[in-house]
Amino acid sequence: MALHHVQVSGPAGCEPRMREFYVGVLAMTEVDKPELLRVRGGAWFRAGRAEIHVGIEDGFRPARKAHPGIAVADIEALARAVAATGAPVSWDDNIPGLRRFHTSDPVGNRLEFQQAAR
Repeated sequence: MALHHVQVSGPAGCEPRMREFYVGVLAMTEVDKPELLRVRGGAWFRAGRAEIHVGIEDGFRPARKAHPGIAVADIEALARAVAATGAPVSWDDNIPGLRRFHTSDPVGNRLEFQQAAR
């Protein structure tokens, strides 16, 4: 068993901002959605074998506690890239042996990035 994707939500029309963040800042690759699902809006992004799917939700409220945890190769460089966008970078050292920070995507969903401490 392996995790394939995590879905986060966003309001209608958020796709350009999400693309700018997930592709432009996080360096993920956008994945073409199947044609039958494109009419629903949203966007899919991939890093390695894992994906984050953005689904459009009526009455959208950002996830402030639930979040994907994403392992990265260079946490310091990613934190600088995220901070350069004006997004928050909140470091958390509560797990020994793990460097990690939390941030928010452009619509307020919580994200965690982590790297094993060297």
